Amino acid sequence: MDRRTFLKTIATGSAGAALGVARPWPILAEQEYTRLTILHTNDTHARIDPFPEYSTENAGKGGVLRRATLINQLRAENPNTLLLDAGDVFHGTPYFDEFGGALDFEIMTEMNYDAANIGEHEFFNGVRGFVNVAGNAGFPFVSANYDFGSTPMSYWVRDFITRNVGGIRCGIFGLGVDFNDLIAPELHRGVTYKDPVEVARDTVDRLKNYFRCDFVICLSHLGYKYEDSQVSDRIIARETPGLDLIIGGHTHTFMDEPEEVVHDDGTKTLINQAGHSGLVLGQLDFFFNHKKQVVAAESDNISVG
Repeated sequence: MDRRTFLKTIATGSAGAALGVARPWPILAEQEYTRLTILHTNDTHARIDPFPEYSTENAGKGGVLRRATLINQLRAENPNTLLLDAGDVFHGTPYFDEFGGALDFEIMTEMNYDAANIGEHEFFNGVRGFVNVAGNAGFPFVSANYDFGSTPMSYWVRDFITRNVGGIRCGIFGLGVDFNDLIAPELHRGVTYKDPVEVARDTVDRLKNYFRCDFVICLSHLGYKYEDSQVSDRIIARETPGLDLIIGGHTHTFMDEPEEVVHDDGTKTLINQAGHSGLVLGQLDFFFNHKKQVVAAESDNISVG
């Protein structure tokens, strides 16, 4: 099909038969609650089509049409839904070679993504390469620990955003990995890396205490965990009380369920990641009481295809 028809198909989610997702929701006896659904992806790497049938791994799996169908089904089930991406949309298939990320951003716009983080592969064509296609995205980009200085990326990327979803005020910010040994200096010229732990603490404090957010989400492209001292999602979770959820990327980790980090004050930070290439759609459901406190949660990382 041509590009316009393809994008229209994405918008309607008409990828074929319904995917039939159904889960038992926790019953909160004699208590009214608001259910907030978080759907998320990471490291999609220009994987528009499903993996070819001849692939040695993931044959026939994935594909944006199936993802769009699934997203539309889940949104119909709960309109109080956020759709988020943790970075590395760029680079990985001939679609990126041909369109430089523009097609990916158009497809994500048709799917109604609410925000996306900046991964190191977003610099694959340099700062100018990102800027050239950023206008194709009908959603905001967030990254709090990359200082974009006077580069044109500063126009397109915010430290954080806030969204009111079903009466729950959500703060969403991004964290990116250190450029060292990943991206050549000329590709990110003018953009500098800041300590993500310090930035996370400061941003969570601002979102909770100044912007009065009920729920704070970090879109992280730091990686889930490492054997050495490199900053990871686990470290951010441990060092940042008040942070409710980390949606991770970079390490292409398929998590069967979120990891829970409990702080000294009894509050919790959840970490989740959805593999790579759009093979999984992450889903987390949080149930809030009338005081806008989380009283229950469910998770389900859903295979696509």
